[in-house]
Amino acid sequence: MSTSQGARARARIEVTAAIKDEARRQLAAEGAAKLSLRAVARDLGMVSSALYRYFPSRDDLLTALIIDAYDSLGEAAEKAHGAAASAGPVEQWVAVCEAVRGWALTHPHEYALIYGSPVPGYAAPQTTVPPAARVGLLLIGIVRDAHEGPGLTEPPLSADLRPEAERIAADLAPDLPPAAAAALIAAWAQLYGLVSFELFGQFHLVVEDRETFFRHAVARLARGVGLAEG
Repeated sequence: MSTSQGARARARIEVTAAIKDEARRQLAAEGAAKLSLRAVARDLGMVSSALYRYFPSRDDLLTALIIDAYDSLGEAAEKAHGAAASAGPVEQWVAVCEAVRGWALTHPHEYALIYGSPVPGYAAPQTTVPPAARVGLLLIGIVRDAHEGPGLTEPPLSADLRPEAERIAADLAPDLPPAAAAALIAAWAQLYGLVSFELFGQFHLVVEDRETFFRHAVARLARGVGLAEG
């Protein structure tokens, strides 16, 4: 790459980052539904036609922000998991869940973008799926390691749920018992329910020591999927 090409590439990276930063500021102020490329361009001192060379549409910009948010959340969870690698499976599970909560409290508007109300008229493309799966894959990995190592207590599974549990296991974790796979999906949903209740104010005047409450709640989720203290 020539010097001029390298300078242009660096400039594009810098402008792209500035566009995203301004878009995040608008998310915080107005919400995702009101995100406007024209407003972003105006606040950056750019003409709209110049911004469209970076993001052809609002949806392209939203997708970039969503992928960044999922990746940032995934990195935080993976870092916490790595730090707890020598701990038992329940402790690893709790560490990942606490990282999710910590990230959400630090990045409330990005969390709302990916786990809040859907943005009218926006359909997330497939490119958002791998980043979105990072936390879920960590939790599956913790359960898989327990199943292959110290042991997993298989959760109860009713007869009417078994066909769906078997389908879930076949799609997401064929090496896990169907009961554990179904319990994982329920726990995954409950994790984000706990975080959302806290972040969006539903625990107001209900739960005061939210950190302790959360830690105990997600530890119960861990035991519900069959993990044992270690």
